[in-house]
Amino acid sequence: MFYTIYQSKFCPIILVGDEKGLKHLHLDTKQGKREFFIDSSWIKKDEFFIDVVFQLEEYFAGSRTAFDVKLNQDGTDYQKKVWSALQQIPYGELHSYKDVAIAIGNDKASRAVGMANSKNPIPLIVPCHRVVGADKKLTGFAHGLEIKAKLIELEGIKI
Repeated sequence: MFYTIYQSKFCPIILVGDEKGLKHLHLDTKQGKREFFIDSSWIKKDEFFIDVVFQLEEYFAGSRTAFDVKLNQDGTDYQKKVWSALQQIPYGELHSYKDVAIAIGNDKASRAVGMANSKNPIPLIVPCHRVVGADKKLTGFAHGLEIKAKLIELEGIKI
């Protein structure tokens, strides 16, 4: 497994992956509830992530609205179904947890969608930051609400 640390305009981002794809994208905000540690067996290999970093730089510059990155997420079938639905949320749009639940075929699954969002190992690329409460208020983001607000504003949405 390889890793690198990219300094974005908002916080350091730890990228982890291998030939099978990107496994983790950790927003190192020091906020929220997500803890992340670099495994001592991983190899720091900046050049492996050149394309991902380039796409992230374009995103933060406002010139990229979708990512083209090979992903290799670990999760349950249900989590992967939710994460796939998240990738259908367009740049600059917000959907509620219920909207996502409806998209996966279970309009009563808002809480389960929230739990799957909280386990998303690749935020930004799998845009869980675009999911908000039914009242359009910012709720639940494993990396902290401050970065969620910044990402939403970066995409041109007024909060």
